[in-house]
Amino acid sequence: MPADPLHRATGPQRSANSPPSPGSAASAVEVRRSARRRRTVSAYREGDRTVVLIPARMSEAEEQRWVNVMLDKLAAQESKRVLGDSELSERAQRLSEQFFDGRARPTSVRWVTNQNTRWGSCTPSEGSIRLSHRLQGMPEYVVDYVLLHELAHLLVPGHGPRFWRLLEAYPRTERARGYLEGVVAADRLPHLPAAREE
Repeated sequence: MPADPLHRATGPQRSANSPPSPGSAASAVEVRRSARRRRTVSAYREGDRTVVLIPARMSEAEEQRWVNVMLDKLAAQESKRVLGDSELSERAQRLSEQFFDGRARPTSVRWVTNQNTRWGSCTPSEGSIRLSHRLQGMPEYVVDYVLLHELAHLLVPGHGPRFWRLLEAYPRTERARGYLEGVVAADRLPHLPAAREE
């Protein structure tokens, strides 16, 4: 298993459900085709589902392209909204229920501003989870991954095989780890001074 980036500095005709885009926060995508819709495409969240509305005449290739575009657009809109500590705690509870059968039960989940070399931390003996404020504004699937990572530490200390098996249940683990590794790599790039106007 590669080094852990966390501890280094997502009535109309309906089509079948599509698998979620790796960046989407929803667990399923439902595409609804409409004969009255001519050119416009729109999307919204409906619980754990993302509904994408498209014209009925659209090809399957166009459908898939527009589903990806709309999922990225929704994810970008959602990432601009900052979750408060209570929402973060509720999210952790939902993730624990969805991926760990509710076995990981933190006593507190909150944002902190004193973690500049870690994305998150957990104190299993206290049941507390802290997420770095630097995650605010990142895609939801990345925040979810960090939450799940810390929730997993409530069940398994360390980063052994049992720990990584727990995280295999989250389908966006590799994508989130890659995103975080990219952020770390970008921070290490030399910053060129701004060009002076003459």
